[in-house]
Amino acid sequence: MPHRALQPSTWRSPVGYANGIEAAPGRTLFLAGQIGWDAEQRIVGPHLTDQFAQALDNILAIVAEAGGRPEHVCRMTGFCTDKPAYMGARPRLGAIWRERFGRHYPAMSLVFVVDLVDEGATIELEATAVLPLR
Repeated sequence: MPHRALQPSTWRSPVGYANGIEAAPGRTLFLAGQIGWDAEQRIVGPHLTDQFAQALDNILAIVAEAGGRPEHVCRMTGFCTDKPAYMGARPRLGAIWRERFGRHYPAMSLVFVVDLVDEGATIELEATAVLPLR
């Protein structure tokens, strides 16, 4: 059984996330917070959209390392330091998401924070994936 988004029939549909995901039996993969840095741990640039794209790529690289695909990501939490920049970039952020995940939307939360540990980071994403049993 593939993962299934849960949506009570009387609720308005969410935009860009699922209210809940029912995961098929499998291997659970917990991903640490990923920021917009490359394999050499260099921030890819000051722009939120560039860092978001890189953080998603980092998540997908870890999922792939475990043998998974984007649709195996069931939950994601974002921590962002710049709410005005995030709100202004929503259309581009959505396009970046669809380039990597298509129309798969896990259960997601976003929290705005004062700062992140790594200097220059503006967004951090952590995730949980459930991969098929081997």
